[in-house]
Amino acid sequence: MKLHLIKRNKGQGMVEYILIIAVVVGIIFATYKLFGSRVKEQFQKAADTVQTADEEI
Repeated sequence: MKLHLIKRNKGQGMVEYILIIAVVVGIIFATYKLFGSRVKEQFQKAADTVQTADEEI
């Protein structure tokens, strides 16, 4: 009887971990959608600045 409860608890723990991972992935995806274009613009601006500085030397 105890063996049945142990298996059930392990399965429940795995489901909880999967739910936590799903929430974290959702937060990352939402953050990417919200700030992705801004971050890309900043990296492009920095790359252009470095390239311009390299050409001046």
